[in-house]
Amino acid sequence: MGDVLSQNEIDNLLAALSSGELDADDMKDTGTKQVKNYDFARPSKFSKEHLRTLEIIFEHYGRLLSTHLPAYLRKNIQVEVMNSEAITYSEFSNALSNPVLLGIINFSPLEGNIIMEIADNLGYAIVDRMLGGGGNPLEKSRDFTEIELIILQRVINTCTNLLIEPWQSVLNISPRLERIETNSQFAQIISPSEMTSIITMNIKIGSVEGLMNVCIPYACVEPVIDKLNTKYWYSTMQIKDDGIYKEAIEAAISKAKIPIKAVLGKSAISVNDFVNMQVGDIIRLNTKVDDEMNIFVGNLKKFTALPGASSEAYAVRLTSVIREE
Repeated sequence: MGDVLSQNEIDNLLAALSSGELDADDMKDTGTKQVKNYDFARPSKFSKEHLRTLEIIFEHYGRLLSTHLPAYLRKNIQVEVMNSEAITYSEFSNALSNPVLLGIINFSPLEGNIIMEIADNLGYAIVDRMLGGGGNPLEKSRDFTEIELIILQRVINTCTNLLIEPWQSVLNISPRLERIETNSQFAQIISPSEMTSIITMNIKIGSVEGLMNVCIPYACVEPVIDKLNTKYWYSTMQIKDDGIYKEAIEAAISKAKIPIKAVLGKSAISVNDFVNMQVGDIIRLNTKVDDEMNIFVGNLKKFTALPGASSEAYAVRLTSVIREE
């Protein structure tokens, strides 16, 4: 489909034809077809639309990271999607330095794995923070120890599980961290010439800033590549059911503990009587024995009740519920 001209462009074109600036014969189609160069070494399997959709997915993923990771690291975390591009796997692996922190993630039910690369300074900062430090990276890079890798595995497992929600509009996935590699030579998950999409995210943990690259091979997402476009993505987004959210909120609130107090009555005494109070003294209240008590939830009067006992504990029996605020 050719480009559609705006009304302003049409008016300018007609004015140019009327004044003789343009010749209609020169504008006729000569039958020459435009030839576009095609690089067989770098086939364009990922279109701009695919890359844009992946950016949207990982923008959602970045928001989840910035929400969940502070619970582990107790630090403010900011995540921003920088860009997405399509390159061969050899270009991605050649750009990796050693040591490197690579999480090999099984993208079930899709076949194949994806790679999550985390900058080494972020890895050192995470380990330092998890062990009670201030979250400072090392001045000089070195290999990660076995203990450090176990600590990092816990954090990367969390990052892996957070992939489920952003991909729900495309496919219900069950990602699983298979292993962590610190040498790029042991992370040859696909052919070097295979096309991949690289989503680059900038992560800031406190004052430490580094990049996270997610490498997604085309062979892995090929079964759902048609769904990686914004038109399909928005058209298949399910309308959120308010009832589901209501039930979830009610379930979360039902587990919250709230203070409840039963007020037998009130009385006013002098400071002298209060100071000289002894065991066995009687304080006269402003209520009778058979009067109903006020039950407060927080500072809100919510019920009325009668005093009593349950087994060997004091208790009250509710007589009415106060609906008004």
